[in-house]
Amino acid sequence: MADFRSERMPSPEGEGRAKSAIESAYEAYYKVNKAANKRLFGAFPELRDMLRGYAGARMLDLVGFWLMWHLCGGFENTQNALGISKSQMYRRIAQFREAFGEHPDVYKFDGIDLNPAEFAAGFAARHGKRADE
Repeated sequence: MADFRSERMPSPEGEGRAKSAIESAYEAYYKVNKAANKRLFGAFPELRDMLRGYAGARMLDLVGFWLMWHLCGGFENTQNALGISKSQMYRRIAQFREAFGEHPDVYKFDGIDLNPAEFAAGFAARHGKRADE
C-alpha cells in the first residue's frame, strides 16, 4: 500500500476545489429547503442527529454505486469490478431506485457528466495495466 504521508497536502481539503464549488451551489439549495427543514426539525429535533450519519453513508454508497455502474459499463462489469454477488447488485439497484426513483442506468445527476472512455484511458495511462492482465 502506498504511503502518502511524505507528500502531504496543505489541508485535508487538498486544493479546496470541491469545497468551493459546493459552498457556492449550496446557497441556492439552502434557501429553497430552509422553510421545510425548519418545520421538520422543529417538530423532531432529534431527527437531524439520528439521520445524519446514516443518510450521509447511504448517499455516499449509492452515488458511488451509480458512478461505478456508469464507469464500468452496467450490471455485469460493475459486479465484477466490485467483486459482489448478483443478490448484492440487485439489492443496491433496489436501494438506488428507492432513493432516486429510477434505475441507475437511466438516472442522471444534474451537474455530473461522465465520459467512461476518457476515464478508462486516463486511468490506464496513470496506473498502467494491472499485474493480472
